[in-house]
Amino acid sequence: MEHPIAMNTLSQILEKLRLKGKDNELKMTDHGKMQSKSLDKIYKPEDLTIVKTYRFEGDSDPGDNSVLYLVEDSDKNIGYMLDAYGIYSDNIGSGFDDFLKKIPTENRDEQELFC
Repeated sequence: MEHPIAMNTLSQILEKLRLKGKDNELKMTDHGKMQSKSLDKIYKPEDLTIVKTYRFEGDSDPGDNSVLYLVEDSDKNIGYMLDAYGIYSDNIGSGFDDFLKKIPTENRDEQELFC
């Protein structure tokens, strides 16, 4: 018998991160690096690893489509980067995409990340 797969919303995942003290948002700086204001750190791509990716699609509005990247730094701090799909992206230009492509990926189980 198959078990149903739990569906998560963006707000549910962000709340899980907040409750675990892992709600460190990383945003692109004007200098082409990522910054976590809550951790007071600035990162280059090689300082991070993408450990989980979530894709969210709105029912009727393409503007509701987004991607949440959970990342881990070399000190084992978990943070996240949030972006919308395509033309709805908050990140203008190719800087964000270029940065993202350089980050190594290591897909981890959600249980491991939220324990």
